[in-house]
Amino acid sequence: MTAFNLSFRLLTMTVLCLTPGEALAQDAALTQAHGNTLWTLIAAVLVMFMQPGFALLECGLTRVKNAVNIIMKNFVDFAIGSAVFFMLGFGLMFGGSFRGFVGTGLFCLNGIDASTPQGQWTLTFWFFQSVFAATAATIVSGGIAERIRFFGYMAVSLLVSALIYPVSGHWVWAGLFSETPGWLENIGFVDFAGSTVVHSVGGWVAFAGAIVLGPRLGKYGPDGKSRAIFGHNLPLAALGVFILWFAWFGFNCGSTTTADGTIGYIAVNTNLAACFGFLGAMCAIWLKTGKPDPTLSFNGVLAGLVGITAGCFEVSPAGAIIIGFCAGVLVVISILFIDQVLKVDDPVGAVSVHGVCGAFGTVMVGLFAAPGYGERSGLLYGGGSELLFTQIVGVLAVFAWSFGMGFVVFRLLNGVLRLRPLPDAENGGLDLEEHGSKAYSGFQIFSNE
Repeated sequence: MTAFNLSFRLLTMTVLCLTPGEALAQDAALTQAHGNTLWTLIAAVLVMFMQPGFALLECGLTRVKNAVNIIMKNFVDFAIGSAVFFMLGFGLMFGGSFRGFVGTGLFCLNGIDASTPQGQWTLTFWFFQSVFAATAATIVSGGIAERIRFFGYMAVSLLVSALIYPVSGHWVWAGLFSETPGWLENIGFVDFAGSTVVHSVGGWVAFAGAIVLGPRLGKYGPDGKSRAIFGHNLPLAALGVFILWFAWFGFNCGSTTTADGTIGYIAVNTNLAACFGFLGAMCAIWLKTGKPDPTLSFNGVLAGLVGITAGCFEVSPAGAIIIGFCAGVLVVISILFIDQVLKVDDPVGAVSVHGVCGAFGTVMVGLFAAPGYGERSGLLYGGGSELLFTQIVGVLAVFAWSFGMGFVVFRLLNGVLRLRPLPDAENGGLDLEEHGSKAYSGFQIFSNE
């Protein structure tokens, strides 16, 4: 410590009547607060990087004639989503609570004093939460890809970020910022980083949209049998998955919003679940078809990540391995069931990855929450069945809200705006019809097939 700093410290102690111990404690608290802000900001930027990951994954798994449309929708999710979450969604999610069901702080970010530590933290926290809102919205894009008009999708994305996501988010996370927690939070529901709050909400809204819009032209034959529609660029999709895997450490570790030692084991749990999700999906489809299908294996990574997101703070690495592997197997079963039995066309497996595996991972917290890793104990660790029951209640409540509201939104918008493009436009591709552009203009692809 320099002579000047020492003199300044002594002067400060004298003026404020602080003991040396109190002064050190004050310094430590201020340092921790700055560290928390910095860590949360870094994590938010990582989560923002998920947006190009989703864009590349969705683009690669769909056809070349819709690539520009896919990219534009992902830009819309972030641009419109951030705007409406600032003006409306944040207040509904984190404002003072109305009986635990909805926030009442509309436009609550107006008048923030950014010169104070509290104001600085508020704006940092908003930015962190805004990228989560964009993630929930962009999940919907994949489930209804290649068959929705651009303007109609803009309306869907706006309503997800402004209303559907914030309301159910308030039920679970209001207490992170407000003194009045939401009703699911009050009964002990656990979703640390958003398996249900973010991923299942996006997955269930996508499920509702896929049902209302119907399948892509040619997806099901006259006999009702599903036909494979291959993506145009699997390396692009693989890159998207790797980007998501990397950015997910911001998603899960950043949800501490605190720069402390727990981020290390959260990262371990996150990574192990992703690895074993890949292995689970690859093994499952290999056993079924005799070939390790890349598309389903990629989705296994995401299934493991989605599955561990709720319990990354609460479970041990052993629990993360089990959850990740089971999620990888489950996503294969779910994708095949939704496609071949329910006859719902989900081009990228968004409903299974985010909706089904998000619900699965959230419920698994009730079994695998381990002493010494978080604040709760699950059924398998002597914690009783109360947490498991609470997790099931929360999953069902969020499903009812997000799927129900998603269905209403898609039906209303379809009646007003006609969401589905005309058959000729859909067959020709949305890139030319909606945007007057091509993704790979001037390129010509040759094949030996």
